[in-house]
Amino acid sequence: MAPPNVLMVGTGEYTTGFVGGAMSGSDKKVGVVGLTMFDLRRRGKVGKLSMVGTSGNKFPAIHEKSGGDLEYAPSIALAVIGPGNRDRAASESLRSLGDLKRLPAPWNNTATPIEGFSEQASILTLFPGEHLQKNISQVYNNLDTSFASFPPDEQKDPDAYKAAIDALSPGDAITIFTPDTTHFPIALYAIQRQIHVLITKPAVKLLSEHQTLLAEARKHGVFVFVEHHKRFDPAYADARHRAVSGSLGDFNYFYSYMSQPKSQLETFKAWAGKESDVSYYLNSHHIDVCESMVPAFKPTRVTASAAKGIATDLGCAPETEDTITLLVHWEKKDDTSKRATGVYTASWTAPQKAGVHSNQYFHFMGSKGEVRTNQAKRGYDVTEDEAGLMWYNPFYMKYAPDEEGNFAGQGGYGYVSFEKFIDAIAALKEGRATLDELDRRGLPTLKNTIATGAILEAGRRSLDEKRPVEILVEEGVWSLR
Repeated sequence: MAPPNVLMVGTGEYTTGFVGGAMSGSDKKVGVVGLTMFDLRRRGKVGKLSMVGTSGNKFPAIHEKSGGDLEYAPSIALAVIGPGNRDRAASESLRSLGDLKRLPAPWNNTATPIEGFSEQASILTLFPGEHLQKNISQVYNNLDTSFASFPPDEQKDPDAYKAAIDALSPGDAITIFTPDTTHFPIALYAIQRQIHVLITKPAVKLLSEHQTLLAEARKHGVFVFVEHHKRFDPAYADARHRAVSGSLGDFNYFYSYMSQPKSQLETFKAWAGKESDVSYYLNSHHIDVCESMVPAFKPTRVTASAAKGIATDLGCAPETEDTITLLVHWEKKDDTSKRATGVYTASWTAPQKAGVHSNQYFHFMGSKGEVRTNQAKRGYDVTEDEAGLMWYNPFYMKYAPDEEGNFAGQGGYGYVSFEKFIDAIAALKEGRATLDELDRRGLPTLKNTIATGAILEAGRRSLDEKRPVEILVEEGVWSLR
């Protein structure tokens, strides 16, 4: 059975590692989604790839050439840009595909259409040293980084995702790494066209939207996976197994902290504090970890507190919080006399030179045992003259190539998360699994992450309304009060 074609929705740091016209300054310098999908294609697990953003202006700088997916794009505008022998050689190679337009300087994205391709996709062949070519292909044994791009270069279209999704077929898949407020409409559009969906965390901002997506996914028979990669961190997975198996006893207390440096606000300034907050962005990690560790418990009340002043001084919107803490009350589902407390803190105003991009740790205490893990400093530190002392995390994405020069990060929990999604789609297609079975496996599906969605929205409401917010579950339907 043919592997699914995959559309990557969003062209930012997490997908391409390209931000503000240059390589990201974070620990995701070459991205995660794109690199993972290029390697999964090399391994035969996914088919043709495409990418969509709101502006086509970014694509010429991201990828050098995109000739490999011509059959996939329902239409394309094709041009070869660049001087010299490489340009002439490429022109001859591509001329067999149809009419080819050579563009004199200044370069404009005009083109002669090729029959059978619409004007929705634009594929350019560029020969300066571009981002993916230089930082992925040349590093990993000429790994193919080609993809069809939407919208056409030089065009802006906030609804370009619709044309990109329409170019797929039922059973194909998309990944969504876009601002939080856009997750719901993009996911719903794909689900209603029988496209499988992977959504970055948080899945959506509203509990009602979460439940709508769950109902629509079941109605259309598609798999929706929330990209909670911390579930696949080996230490976290081991802790979850100990908690779920009962060796730690009943849930009693959970504390977590996760932060990123102030510099990250430069990347998020367009939406930080206006469209979403740091709790949705970072607390979503450990709230999901906690939810996955305590399936016998449910959250009942959330009280939030926030600190302000740093992000606003950096030019963020006046309503932007620096640090948010959620105090969550939990009860055992079959014995409400057993209660637990969860405290989840997130900040994006940590010091610039802390030696780590993300501080992250938690403490779980049960009636028979406890677990502590610090995943910021894992016993691996590097000191260099310019960078100073740094604690890196190759357990998330291992960027060092193998002895043959190929990408070798397949065991990183960032990569594993995407491969779990692709493998689940294959199992569904081949009749080896059902949606119910995938839920029972403990994967971060919509059904298995609903408590996290409820807590995050309750936290936002608590801050806005300056009061505790209750979480109710009646006949399987979740609501806030």
